[in-house]
Amino acid sequence: MNALEHELQYPFGETLPESGARQQVAPGVYWLRMPLPFALDHINLWLVRDRLEGRDGWTIIDCGVTNDTIKAHWETVFANELDGLPVLRVLATHCHPDHIGLAHWLCKRWDARLWMSLGDYMNARVMGGGSGAGSNAGGDFAASHFARHGLTDPDSLEKLRARKSYYPSLVPDLPTQYRRMMDGDTVHIGTDPARSGWRVITGFGHAPEHVALYNAALNVLISGDMVLPRISTNVSVFDMEPEANPLKLYLDSLGKYEPLPEDVLILPSHGRPFRNLHIRIKQLREHHVERLAETRAACVEKACNAHDIVGVIFNRQFDIHQMTFAMGEALAHLHVLWHAGEVRREIGGDGVVRFRV
Repeated sequence: MNALEHELQYPFGETLPESGARQQVAPGVYWLRMPLPFALDHINLWLVRDRLEGRDGWTIIDCGVTNDTIKAHWETVFANELDGLPVLRVLATHCHPDHIGLAHWLCKRWDARLWMSLGDYMNARVMGGGSGAGSNAGGDFAASHFARHGLTDPDSLEKLRARKSYYPSLVPDLPTQYRRMMDGDTVHIGTDPARSGWRVITGFGHAPEHVALYNAALNVLISGDMVLPRISTNVSVFDMEPEANPLKLYLDSLGKYEPLPEDVLILPSHGRPFRNLHIRIKQLREHHVERLAETRAACVEKACNAHDIVGVIFNRQFDIHQMTFAMGEALAHLHVLWHAGEVRREIGGDGVVRFRV
């Protein structure tokens, strides 16, 4: 546990649910934990006991990626953890593969409706649309984008081009219909009307229109990827929106959680459930202030591209999968400074974008 984690409270200690088994975290709310085939090797998913349109059952919140291992874990959950009741709906916090990958399978398996925001549903459709260009994580457009920002070695670019099927391989399909959630909506999930109201809080920067859910009666926040306990949320500039300013959007979005109680139980998508929300928001803000200061200082010394900044704000080596996120995040820090007028952007004769004070 690092020093920052000592400032947080983990009410369940080191206890983790086994894959395919549930662990109660609040009345009617259960924690599932399933593996991921990435360096970030797990995702937390949530089961909420529910009553919808006169039927008793469950709401699933987030899905995991599409692969046979996670399908098998879900089948174990269906057999052992649903008390003989059906899944009534599937809610996805956002469009990233670990959250929406199996939505099509779950919805078809249970004849259940998908619920999510418009921004993330449509973004998932675009990234899985089979244009041949790929997605933010790979393909021709991604390779061109990262080459323009300093990732110029041929081996890395070839690996990026080869990843054009990355998103569709993990999200091979989407339900053709969904129910839209919007900021400020109250979604009723539960069997007790007095404790079933979950307020939708949308956040930006990590995904187009990320949905978190707050239940005041239970004092629980399902935070998705917007507030994580151990790692900072990835905030990246990708090829689809190359002049974006997502880090400012993310930092502004953190302010939407600040009115919630300090002792709210936070159910994150990665890591363990925790308390001390305001402390964690302060930690996240300070983290990015430090990274921005390092980025600015580097641009004083010389004109820097995003690949240069990866070496400044990250102190480790990356495979090509991780490099896409490191490059995207380095560029996000540069864009905060650029949009604020603290650095200027130049395009060199080699076609690479650089920033200098």
